[in-house]
Amino acid sequence: MVKAVFFDFYQTLGVWGQSLRPRVQKLTDRYRCEIDWERYDTARENLYADASGSDPMTHDLLETMQQIIDSYRDFLAVLGVQDYLDQMTWELLQSEHSLFAAGAATLYDDTVPTLEYLRDAGFKLAIVSNWDTPLDPLTERLGIADYFDTITSSHDERVRSAKPDPHIFEWTLRQVGVSAAEAVHVGDTYQADILGAENVGIRPILIDRDGTQVGRWKETIRSLSELPKLL
Repeated sequence: MVKAVFFDFYQTLGVWGQSLRPRVQKLTDRYRCEIDWERYDTARENLYADASGSDPMTHDLLETMQQIIDSYRDFLAVLGVQDYLDQMTWELLQSEHSLFAAGAATLYDDTVPTLEYLRDAGFKLAIVSNWDTPLDPLTERLGIADYFDTITSSHDERVRSAKPDPHIFEWTLRQVGVSAAEAVHVGDTYQADILGAENVGIRPILIDRDGTQVGRWKETIRSLSELPKLL
């Protein structure tokens, strides 16, 4: 019997309102800076790999912040930015990265109705997210913190574990007070969310909002509004 529902955060419950490319275009237009768009795709991939945060086992918040700043500076430099590079880096960070632009986060339209339904139905709810800062302030700003019995981020010093590592799921199970067999985890990333949950005995449900993972997992939804009928 399902007693608890765990959720990934990014691209499951919420997202940033605008993609990176329009932000870069707006920034470079303002500074009248010519950049090499042919390098954009590769630079973007490297950026998100480098800015994904430090190893949670050795995490230090100030070091993580510096790592993120450096990665965005390198990203703009690869695109050809030379003048005002440091200033443009800060502007991009303030509009793009969660650590500096929490106000840019938005919830999907199906998030709050689903959380309300599940809470009223008696399910325990939790967030399990690979996130390089505590998520509580962000979820409070978005007005959803009170729906959850616990909110687990990978770089929380009490946790220090990132999906698909089992510990982040096991820690959340203990916080909520249910067994793995009594929990469901919903997330958008196959390796981290689906395999990570399955490996600890939690039933995984893949959310594929864009329809790009068709046939990848046996239980897949396109919207959180489809979730209650699966429980």
